[in-house]
Amino acid sequence: MARAGIRDGRWDGPGGAEARFAEAEVSGVDFREARIGLFAAYHSTFEDCDFTGARFAATHFGLTGAGEGQWDGRRWPQTVYRRCDFTRVRFPTGNTFWGNARFEQCLFDRAKLRGMSFTHEAEFVACTFRGKIQDVNFWGRPTDRIEALGRDRNEFTGNDFAGAELVGVAFRHIDLRAQRFPGPPGHAVLDHMSDRVTATLAVVETWPDSPAKQDIQFHLRFGRERALQDNADMALVTDWWIGREVPPALRAEVFALLTGYQME
Repeated sequence: MARAGIRDGRWDGPGGAEARFAEAEVSGVDFREARIGLFAAYHSTFEDCDFTGARFAATHFGLTGAGEGQWDGRRWPQTVYRRCDFTRVRFPTGNTFWGNARFEQCLFDRAKLRGMSFTHEAEFVACTFRGKIQDVNFWGRPTDRIEALGRDRNEFTGNDFAGAELVGVAFRHIDLRAQRFPGPPGHAVLDHMSDRVTATLAVVETWPDSPAKQDIQFHLRFGRERALQDNADMALVTDWWIGREVPPALRAEVFALLTGYQME
């Protein structure tokens, strides 16, 4: 396990080896194309590190502790990644644990971000995301361990998703207006979702019965509930928000109804 300071140079662990860091200051280290079995960091700082093309078998970006003993749950220091490049990194689906990690001005360009729900304590500030992101939840509030974290909010602001394709991505308790997203025709940040969905459902109700109609109704009601609970009646609406199995023409029609709704 690496401790203290590590500056510049190439990470030279053998393929598949573990990379563990505890209370370390890591700056300018080259992890490009590295094959790492387990990447784990506790109470450390990574600045200007290049992870381009790296592959991990498992990750713990913000561990609860560095020792072998059981965590007492009292304190959970943060690990910070600043200006790090995660281009084309293969994050293992189902085996990526973000933990108490903070990412500042980091680049996620065509990184494999898919099927990730273990992001409850992670913070993202002024990061850039490009390429496909699928089935990922981002959280503006930790769901538990608040005393150990020392905060009841995750900072999530100034992030640029304009070059990303968002499929099944949820932003929960996050100020959507403080991020940059792709624009129409496929994406729109909308307010007053309760009224928009209610008006849209009234139109959809007049359509002939079909499996697609039922799918649309289900997703609109679910989206309305999530917008109210998670984002003060706001939502990032995408084609997929309306239903993945809905024919594209119908998705586009519903999208137009939602975006075109005029408040009385």
